[in-house]
Amino acid sequence: MDYSSPTELLHLAYREDLKILIGRWGYQPEPAALPAEYERLTAAALAQSSRYWLQDIRRRSLNDPLITQWLLTEYFPDMARRLGGRLCVAYLVSPDLHALIVAQPGFAPVESYVGRPFAVAFFGEEGAATDWLQSQ
Repeated sequence: MDYSSPTELLHLAYREDLKILIGRWGYQPEPAALPAEYERLTAAALAQSSRYWLQDIRRRSLNDPLITQWLLTEYFPDMARRLGGRLCVAYLVSPDLHALIVAQPGFAPVESYVGRPFAVAFFGEEGAATDWLQSQ
């Protein structure tokens, strides 16, 4: 099921065959634009009861540190609770963005999410990201 129009910042689609909610970010947004997009992501995830997300952020050039903090401390734990199970988020990133993300203070590799209500992992290829989500 498709939840977007082609001109939106975040194109959302649900892959019923894979049970994965896919979000493709079209460009680097201003931080002020993100809350509305995360409301749309929330609505789509709840509508499909989807705890497996592929977020394609290859067209983005940076992550806002305040949004990242909010995602990790509030949004992802809350979504796991609301969805009734562990939330798994695979980010598809460009090599440059991946380097920036792992260099940030406080970066946590996927292994550090054991026992937490959510897990976040980063991938350069969509197939690897999808495989990881399906293994969860």
